[in-house]
This record gives sequence, C-alpha cells and structure tokens, in this order.
Amino acid sequence: MFVKDSSVGEMIVSIVYVDDIVITRVDFNEINKLKDSLATEFEIKDLESLKYFLGMEVARSKKGIVVSQRKYILDLLKETVMMGCRPAETPIDPKKNMEVKRKVI
Repeated sequence: MFVKDSSVGEMIVSIVYVDDIVITRVDFNEINKLKDSLATEFEIKDLESLKYFLGMEVARSKKGIVVSQRKYILDLLKETVMMGCRPAETPIDPKKNMEVKRKVI
C-alpha cells in the first residue's frame, strides 16, 4: 500500500499486488496523472472501476463499498459438488446443554 498527499491536500492510495494495482482518490485528475506517469514506464491496462481484486468482488453504491467472496464460495461449492446442498441454521441444537460432567478418579 502506498499513500501520498497531493499538492491540493488530498490523499491518493495505491494498493499493489504482483501486477495488479488499485488506485483510489477523490480527484480523478490526480488519478489520471498517476496512470499517465505509470504508462510511461510500464505497459498498463486500465479496467476502469474496480469489480474484482484478489478473488474478492467489490461493489459500490451511494451507501458505501461492499466487499464479498460470493464468486469464490460459489466456485468452491461447484468444485466440491455441493451446489444443491441446503444450509443448516446451526450445526447443533442451540438448546443442547454443553456442560461437561466430570468424575473424580
């Protein structure tokens, strides 16, 4: 993660993982300046708004940002042939007394 303050007093955040980079900032002009600077040194592909990063799905709304691993979970269920399985509310009866009975030896 790289954080830099700009000349206009705003912060730009870059997250780098191997060959993936996420850039975030309020001012799009500063983002474009950084992308142009990177493009002079590296071959880059701009995917516009972030949808997936490191297997996580990213969704934006007026309320904020939601990060989930729904796709990963669905792929895992398919791989383990468990797509048709029904979820259990709890793995054990919540009324079951889990007290341990001990005996003195």
